[in-house]
Amino acid sequence: MIIGTAGHIDHGKTSLVRALTGVETTRLPEERRRGISIELGYAYLQDENGAPSLGFVDVPGHERLLHTMLAGATGVAHALLVVAADDGVMPQTREHLAVVALLGVTQATVAITKIDRLEPAVRAARLDEVHAQVRALLAGTALAHAPLFDVCATTGEGVDALRAHLQAAARAPQGAAGAQALRLPIDRAFTLAGVGTVVTGTLASGQVRVGDELSITPGPGGAPRSVRVRGLHAHNQPAESAHAGQRCALALAGVAKDEVHRGHWACTPSVALATTRIDVQCQLWPHEEHALRSGTPVHVHLGTSDVVGSIVLLQQDQLLPGGTALAQLVLHASVAAWHGDRGVLRDASATRTLAGVRVLDPFAPQRWRRTPERLAQLAALALPGRPERIAALLQHAPLGLPLAQTARAEGLADTAALPLPPGALLIDGGALALSPAALQGLCTLVLERLQAFHASNPDEIGPDARRLRRLAAPRAGDALWHYTVQHLVASQAVARTGHWLHLPEHAARLNAAEQALAEQLLPRLLDGAFEPPWVRTLAADLAAPEALVRQTLASLARRGQAFQVVKDLYYPLPTLERLAALARGCQQADGGLNAAAFRDATGLGRKRAIQVLEFFNRVGLTRRVKDAHLLRPDTALFGQEMGQEMRRDMPQEAG
Repeated sequence: MIIGTAGHIDHGKTSLVRALTGVETTRLPEERRRGISIELGYAYLQDENGAPSLGFVDVPGHERLLHTMLAGATGVAHALLVVAADDGVMPQTREHLAVVALLGVTQATVAITKIDRLEPAVRAARLDEVHAQVRALLAGTALAHAPLFDVCATTGEGVDALRAHLQAAARAPQGAAGAQALRLPIDRAFTLAGVGTVVTGTLASGQVRVGDELSITPGPGGAPRSVRVRGLHAHNQPAESAHAGQRCALALAGVAKDEVHRGHWACTPSVALATTRIDVQCQLWPHEEHALRSGTPVHVHLGTSDVVGSIVLLQQDQLLPGGTALAQLVLHASVAAWHGDRGVLRDASATRTLAGVRVLDPFAPQRWRRTPERLAQLAALALPGRPERIAALLQHAPLGLPLAQTARAEGLADTAALPLPPGALLIDGGALALSPAALQGLCTLVLERLQAFHASNPDEIGPDARRLRRLAAPRAGDALWHYTVQHLVASQAVARTGHWLHLPEHAARLNAAEQALAEQLLPRLLDGAFEPPWVRTLAADLAAPEALVRQTLASLARRGQAFQVVKDLYYPLPTLERLAALARGCQQADGGLNAAAFRDATGLGRKRAIQVLEFFNRVGLTRRVKDAHLLRPDTALFGQEMGQEMRRDMPQEAG
C-alpha cells in the first residue's frame, strides 16, 4: 500500500516517516541544510519476512511547493495526515486535506506529532483540543472517521502502534486491478551510470515486465515516444515485474533523461494519448468562499502534470461551493488522462485549491459540447460500473460508438475488453458499435429527409448517397452511412436507381403513351448534344401536346434518364456525363473550374454554361465558392466514380 503524507510545513512528516521506516527521505543538500522537504521523498517498510509491505511518499509542506505535493499524491491509496500537537490545525493542513479529499482518497490516518513538546500539566487538555480541531476539519469528508494516533518521532512514543495500524490496513483487500493496461505517472526522472534513464512513479494500473515495449506520452508535438524497459525495481528491490499499486523505478532504453520528466506517463502503446480538451465532473471544495464561474483560468493538476487552462461549465454559468457539475477543461498544453482519473484545480496564481475533477472523456469535442445529446453521453460516462457505463453510452450514441477510442479512453489495451451489451451491432470490421435503436432512429430520419426531398423536387429521381447524407446525417462517418444505406436498400425501404436513392413509390412507371413518346424524345435529346431542344420545340417536332411531353420528361427524370437543368430544358444522362467529365478537366487545370473555363471547354454560350454549372451545384456534384465551382470530393455523380460509390455503399461486415 502506498501512503502519502500530508500536513503543514515543519509538523514532522519527514521525521515520522524516518521513525516508521528507518529511512531518511531527504536527499538534496538544500533540504538538509534548511531542514525542510523541497522534493518528493520515498521510503519503504519491510514486513517480518523482509518483503516490502508499505511505501511512503513524503511530500513538502510549504504552500509554495503544493504543486510538488500534488504530484506526490497521485497513486496514493492511504493518506497520513500529520498535525503537530503544539501548533494544531494550520493553513496547509487544511489545503492538504482538501487535496487529498478532492483526489478521492477514502482511507486516512491522522498522526498528532510532537507530543513531547507539550507540558505534562496541559498535555491531556491540549491533545483533546487538537483532536477536536482535527475532527471538525475532517467532518463532512470521506475521511471523517479516520483514526487518530498521538506520536513522538523523537522518543518513539506511539510509533509502534501507528506502524502496526498501517500494516494492518495494508493487509486489507485493496480490490481487483481489472483489465486495464499499464499506466505509470512519472514523478521523477534521472540517470544512473551504467543504467541510463530511470523514471519512477506509482503504477496506476496494469503490470510491467522487463523487456516490455512502452510509450512515453505526451511526446514531442503530442505524439508518444517508444521506449523499452531494460530494468525494474519494485518497492526499492530488483524485480522482473510490478503491478498496480506498487511503487517502481523503470530503467528505459530509447529515451534520454531530458526527453522525459514529471508530468509524463509511461503506458502500454495501445492506450497512449495526449489531449488539450477534457470533459470532467467537477466538485467545488465546500469551504471555497466564492462560486466558480465558467471561463475561469485555472491550474490543472492531473497525474503528475501541472498545466494552465480554463474551465467551461457545460450546464450553468457558475458552480456554488460544495456543488458538482459537468465541465470541460481547455488546456494550453497537452496532457495524458484517462476515464476515472482524478485531478485538482487551483486558481490562476496557484495559491488556492478550488476544486476536484474526475475525468469523463479525454477526447472532448469542441463543437456540440452543450447539446442534450452530448450531456446525456457525459451522464452515461459518469456511471461508476464499466458495463453499465458502456451500455448507457451506446444508447446515447446515435452515430455509433468508436470502439478503439472508447477502449483507449478507458485505459483498456484491447477493444475485446469492452463489455458491450447483447444485441450491439458491430460494423466497419468491428471498429464501430451501434445500438439497434440508433440504427432505427437513423433510418427513420433518412426516410423523413427523403420524403421531404421528393416533396420539394417532384421531378427529380432523388439525391445520390452523399447528398442524402448531407441532408439527413452530415455528422455520420463513412462506415455508418454506407451501412445504413445498404440496410435501407436491402429492406426495400429505399430504392436505388443508378447513383440515386429514392422512395420505392417515387419511381416513375411509364404508360404506353409515355413509353412510345420517350423512345422518340431521348434520341432527339442526345442528338442535341450540349444544346438539346426545349420542350416546346420537341412538342412541335413530334406533333405532341406540350403537357404530355413535360409529363414524359418528368417521368424520365424520376427514372434517372434525363435531368431538368432549367425549366423546360432537359439533358439526357450521357450528355451530363460528358459535361461532368469536362468540368473535372477544368478543375484539374491551372485556372480551376469557373464559368469562363467551362464555357471554353464546352463551346456553350456563357449563359448556358452558367446554367449547367448551377445545375451541378444544385444536385451536389460541385459547390460554388465566390466565382469558382469546386468538385465535391465525396460525390460520385455523372461519370467514372459510379463503381467506387457502389462499392462504398456495401457493408464492410456481413450482418
